[in-house]
Amino acid sequence: MNLTLRIWRQKGPEDKGRMVTYPVNDVSPDMSFLEMLDVLNERLILDGEDPVAFDHDCREGICGMCGLMINGDAHGPQRGTTACQLHMRQFSDGETIDIEPWRASAFPVIKDLVVNRDAFDKIIAAGGYVTAPTGSAPEAHSTPVAKANADAAFESAACIGCGACVAACPNGSGMLFTAAKLTQLSLLPQGQPERYTRVIGMVDAHDEAGFGGCTNAGECTVVCPKGIPLNTIGRLNRDYLTATTKGAGNTPGS
Repeated sequence: MNLTLRIWRQKGPEDKGRMVTYPVNDVSPDMSFLEMLDVLNERLILDGEDPVAFDHDCREGICGMCGLMINGDAHGPQRGTTACQLHMRQFSDGETIDIEPWRASAFPVIKDLVVNRDAFDKIIAAGGYVTAPTGSAPEAHSTPVAKANADAAFESAACIGCGACVAACPNGSGMLFTAAKLTQLSLLPQGQPERYTRVIGMVDAHDEAGFGGCTNAGECTVVCPKGIPLNTIGRLNRDYLTATTKGAGNTPGS
């Protein structure tokens, strides 16, 4: 296939970016999207030009590094797929493809298609873990967990922190990410001692990081490559309401 790429180029956080057009020829439909960008960068390097900077790591859809807006869609047109797992067969010969970084005030551009997602780390640091002493690992069946709770916790734990939910949200909210990281703990016995202090700390960190508020637009779940459902945010809201009603934010361990 012969394609025309319009790519966001920005030298640094303080620079004014712009869309730059690049033709790419002889693209195999079996290439991944990132492999196609690799081909472009090899040509740019040979021509003495600066290659396009973009995040990537595992290229297996599990690390969350590859975050791209492709023709206005987070991760591209194929649902349930990260950009690294998107193949060029999803596009047509002669097509023009717009490639941009995540657009959110909490994710400032570092260079080209690379954004700073440290805001997610701040949310996790505010409570996305268990500190209560639990002793050594118990026998697997000693603490029963309801099947529905185990399934929902596992579903939330699939979140890879890619940021697509933020990029797709009209408010730039990171509430689906925050809710997923809360739910994977709040539905299990190990997460109960700090359940309500955790939700207050993580929601406060979310707001302080510059994310917008959630208005249940639902765009986050549409683009989530792991299919985390919208009712995950509902669980967060219920826990937050309970925590603020009980005053859990002022009661360590509550």
